Amino acid sequence: MGETQMSYDERSAGGTAFMMFLLGAASGAAVALLCAPATGRDSREYLKRRAREAREQATAAASKAREVVAQGAEAVATNIDDWRSTVNSAIDDGREVVQQGRETVAHAIEQGREAYQRVKAGPA
Repeated sequence: MGETQMSYDERSAGGTAFMMFLLGAASGAAVALLCAPATGRDSREYLKRRAREAREQATAAASKAREVVAQGAEAVATNIDDWRSTVNSAIDDGREVVQQGRETVAHAIEQGREAYQRVKAGPA
């Protein structure tokens, strides 16, 4: 009693869809066979040739990349050498300024001591 029956239209639609699927698969296979580009031997030769070309292109690209990396490394080394001399010069200049500052402070301290000694000694 709880069973439902499919109507004729529902069964017909399901059958039609299945037939369309089979027809599409058969026609796709036929077109594939008719349009096959070459024999197995020709296909293998084509694939070998393309693989060889791809390998040659990859080798050329790797060589070019190595060349670019070498040029970049050389440029970096040159820049580092330039920067190193600039930094060393700045450090030397900084040391000179610090030394001059020490001398100035030492001279000021010495003058301060002398002035203190004169004041301490009293009027002469």
